[in-house]
Amino acid sequence: MSTVSDGGLQDPPAEVLAEASAAFGLLATPARLHIVWALAQGESDVTGLAERVGGTLPSISQHLTKLKLAGLVRSRREGRRQVYLVDDPDVVTVVRLMVGQLAERAGHSARKPVRLRESGA
Repeated sequence: MSTVSDGGLQDPPAEVLAEASAAFGLLATPARLHIVWALAQGESDVTGLAERVGGTLPSISQHLTKLKLAGLVRSRREGRRQVYLVDDPDVVTVVRLMVGQLAERAGHSARKPVRLRESGA
């Protein structure tokens, strides 16, 4: 049951909160968040993501599989390569906003890609 909060907005239904919690849970690891950040800048294959994020090919592939099953990223075939891209533009908005705000607070330029592992996340 939705209730009205002090701000005048209705609280979302429990199933919506559960879905949002699951999406945030998937993005709660620095590697997955970095992958989504990188894919928000443009599509990439596993090798490119591993180089950018700093992970091994198998670990990046596992993260991509989880993100893909959740509907946050998708892939397409390009010759022999699987190319990944963000499948949910709203997730890109949230990730860019959150990471951009935190980078700005830390004194980093939001335009320059921030390696999450280097920022202590």
